[in-house]
Amino acid sequence: MCRSFVLQAISLGVFSLCLVNGQIAVVTYHNDPSRTGQNLNETVLKPSNVNVKSFGQLFTYAVDGQVYAQPLYVPAVAIGGKGTHNVIFVATQNDSVYAFDADSNTGANASPLWQAAFANPAMGITPVTSSQVSCSDISPQIGITGTPVIDQSTGTLYVVAKTAEVTDGVTQYYQRIHALDITSGGEKFGGPFVIEAAAPGSCPPNKGGRVVFDPLHQSQRAGLVLADGTLFISFASHCDNSPYTGWVMAFSATTGERLAVFNTAPDKGTNSNVCRAGIWQSGGAPAVDTSGDLFLATGNGAFNASLAGGLDYGDSQLKLTLSKTGFAVADYFTPHNQADLDENDTDLGSGGVLLLPDQPGTNPHLLVNVGKEGNIYLVNRDDMGKYNPGGDNQIVQWLPNAIGGVWGTPAYFDESVYFGGQNDSLKAFTLTDGLFGTEPSSQSPSPFGYPGPTPSVSADGTHNGIVWAVDSGAWSSGGPGVLHVYEAGNLANELYNTTQFPKRDQLGPAIKFSVPTIANGKVYVGTGTSLAVYGLL
Repeated sequence: MCRSFVLQAISLGVFSLCLVNGQIAVVTYHNDPSRTGQNLNETVLKPSNVNVKSFGQLFTYAVDGQVYAQPLYVPAVAIGGKGTHNVIFVATQNDSVYAFDADSNTGANASPLWQAAFANPAMGITPVTSSQVSCSDISPQIGITGTPVIDQSTGTLYVVAKTAEVTDGVTQYYQRIHALDITSGGEKFGGPFVIEAAAPGSCPPNKGGRVVFDPLHQSQRAGLVLADGTLFISFASHCDNSPYTGWVMAFSATTGERLAVFNTAPDKGTNSNVCRAGIWQSGGAPAVDTSGDLFLATGNGAFNASLAGGLDYGDSQLKLTLSKTGFAVADYFTPHNQADLDENDTDLGSGGVLLLPDQPGTNPHLLVNVGKEGNIYLVNRDDMGKYNPGGDNQIVQWLPNAIGGVWGTPAYFDESVYFGGQNDSLKAFTLTDGLFGTEPSSQSPSPFGYPGPTPSVSADGTHNGIVWAVDSGAWSSGGPGVLHVYEAGNLANELYNTTQFPKRDQLGPAIKFSVPTIANGKVYVGTGTSLAVYGLL
């Protein structure tokens, strides 16, 4: 049975999820609109049974490309002609989406339940290559990077695929929205829909005083967002290769109609000779509050929003509202040293945003964000503080150099926030009356390499809390990722990692921004060649 319930633990009010046979689906990046990364309905995995003797790799599924997107999970899906399955959905850089049985790869489940392939080399349709964008940041293929999102009420998975298509010897580039039936992989609503946009401004590429969306050079890295029947998609670039700008677009989830477009830096700001201000967040999806407002962080680029008529928001946190007239910036925060961030490539927007549950005190609605500098910014979502060139004392709290630079999204559980910085330990900071302690309450015994982890949390309510994090430090050399597991209340207690029994448990090639998904007693991790599944042996 599917029913709605109240997520009281994270103070989101009534938020509809499908609870099937006691299971919660993972249908969006980092589990929920606040991006907490927590599954509070995990009754199987506990600190007492997650150890090398009783927990390990159960099986893997081979896929046709690198898995940058977080795997998504839906229980009890009726697959045409194949019965009902708990399903794990995986998207690859080879422009494929797979639906696998989440519990077993034996017998009939050894093959995908279905596969949607958007590339067709025989017809001249392929993923874009790293050489075509002059960037090896993602290599060799660039197809699906951003985490899809699933609408359980309609059984639809939304994903953006990037393709190069040759016709009569001419190559053209496209990004398309595919709305897939989760029971079959078939296209829905008359899709797919080509993504096109333009916005008033002077930045290139430009046509008639309008900045034009470039499907080749714009990178769809951030996770997709679905809220109130609207699909939100964000863009940055490849390797900071100019010209580019940041984009947020809104589409009807049922018709594919583009509803609104927002450009983060349509004009050249006072401190920059380029436009930029992409929405990277290292794969993190923008967050959404209970009012439907969108929160995100931008990267390096032009900034002039503090001046009259300024429209450029480089290195800023933004609060966007959507109405019939389009997007509006309801509020923002920009660090006092934005010009230095831009000059030194120390993006604020390398890290995703996390909306905290309501806090006691005068600032109940808080946002957390960390960028490449490793500064923790705790911001009042009701009054974000805008820009103060003299310092950042207008925000709720600023903890400079608290952790290594962040390329990921923090996680929340039981009044603690878990931050994963590069070349630094995974660190927990405890909240008391809406403020962080100035020192971590616990940290992992060993550091994580670049780019650092995006942690996930499993628990049974407030009990049996476990933090899961992937070390992707070997991504540039083709080495394996390492899954680390810690007691949530004390990160110094490492319960398990995949190097303890590598013959059985070793992950495939490491992938940047890998986010583990925990559901129904199993853990799903994407790699460069496969989906690995862990659980009780």
